[in-house]
Amino acid sequence: MNHVRHHLTRDEGAAAIEFVVLVVIVIVPIVYVVLAAMQVQAAAYAVTQAARESARAFVQADSLAQARASARLATRIALEDQGVKVRGDEVTVTCEGVCLAPGSAIRVTVSTRVRLPFLPENLAESTVGAVPVTGEHFAVIDDYRSE
Repeated sequence: MNHVRHHLTRDEGAAAIEFVVLVVIVIVPIVYVVLAAMQVQAAAYAVTQAARESARAFVQADSLAQARASARLATRIALEDQGVKVRGDEVTVTCEGVCLAPGSAIRVTVSTRVRLPFLPENLAESTVGAVPVTGEHFAVIDDYRSE
């Protein structure tokens, strides 16, 4: 009887099982959250840079059509530079006053959605599998700009 009790209470092999359980239940989710947070933060930096560069390109243009095209191009370059997928509808420019008039202001908003890692395609494009990220920049048209 003592021999059976000794075999049932032995601890051999328990450390390996505890390690596997610890890794699966604790460490894997923590690594996933860190990876997702890093991707969202990188996209946040990218849209902030894109908004700033788009506003700078917009206010330096000679015409409204050229300003909008320059803002779209600056957004695309800034996002691609940071590795963010470009859809084409990320940038919105709102003029406060007359666009490109000296002393007027513009607000550039750049928005995108960051896919969370390791999700299947059908979830990745839904509201569950992607995090919206937005950057804004406010710029004033130079008072000494010639019209």
